[in-house]
Amino acid sequence: MPPSQTALDLLQAIADELQDGPLTVGTMFRSPGLRTGSKIVAFLGSGGYLIVKLPMVRARELIAAGAAGPVTMGKRTMREWVEVPSAADPAATARQWTELTREALEYVRSLPE
Repeated sequence: MPPSQTALDLLQAIADELQDGPLTVGTMFRSPGLRTGSKIVAFLGSGGYLIVKLPMVRARELIAAGAAGPVTMGKRTMREWVEVPSAADPAATARQWTELTREALEYVRSLPE
């Protein structure tokens, strides 16, 4: 199922807000997403999820708290990726997705090329 227009608009709004360096909107894994340079930061998953790359410890915290779920590609569960559902309240979704994308951007930028 393709991402909704609301999710696409929110992704663009997040990109605009976090635009303090090279952050581009493009296609990742056949879905709209954000990258800095050649590194993927976040992308929209099916079913209204935002998928972000975070440090493994932080990803585990979010999963344990029930705020996110693990991401499995094929048969492999990705250790640093989590999927975050949208909230019932669009403003809450915007706040949560923006903050998690900010964390992901900082993390991805800290990784060596």
